[in-house]
Amino acid sequence: METDQLIRTLAADNAHRARPVGFVLALALLAAAPVSVAIFFTQFGFRPDIMTAMYNPFFELKFMVTLAMAFSAVAVSLHLSRPEASLRGWRWLLLIPAGLLVAGIGGEMMMPQRLPVMTRLMGSNAQVCLTAIPLMALPLLGAALVGLRHGAPTRPVIAGGFAGLLSAGLAATLYASHCTDDSPLFVATWYTIATALVTAIGALAGPRVLRF
Repeated sequence: METDQLIRTLAADNAHRARPVGFVLALALLAAAPVSVAIFFTQFGFRPDIMTAMYNPFFELKFMVTLAMAFSAVAVSLHLSRPEASLRGWRWLLLIPAGLLVAGIGGEMMMPQRLPVMTRLMGSNAQVCLTAIPLMALPLLGAALVGLRHGAPTRPVIAGGFAGLLSAGLAATLYASHCTDDSPLFVATWYTIATALVTAIGALAGPRVLRF
């Protein structure tokens, strides 16, 4: 290769900048979101009393918890997309949704209750919850893994797990508008189990998709 041609090639390579992982992740999630939304409207839909439920602080708390989980997982996932990234100093973000949930449980416990604790914990939609959240999360999980693949994660299992966590958080936000169980106890139990399932799927898929 002649010197001039080599210089032009190197200059062209230097001028080309890869898109930031965050940008690619956002595009991938936006592309997958209509699939999850379509699943929501065709299989579930809004709860019949949603307009009345909006005045229930525990109904609003569900969205605060799920969105806090999703955004915390996004931040950690983007951090893990960099080589040799460590969780040190980042794990505290996961305390935000957990803290909101604990506060909600404490607030509910201090209120006069008409239903026993176990009734509120079991609710009436446990089986639907365990099906709906993973079902709506899977398209988002695939998109999240594709987006994070544009980085250089050296801990693919953990990065894949957080991809699952963010996907479950977004899917749970959709599901929360269908679920008629507003007790924080129900959310802490069944939303958590559904989220753990999606997180496990992400962790298993991570080494296959994110390895570079």
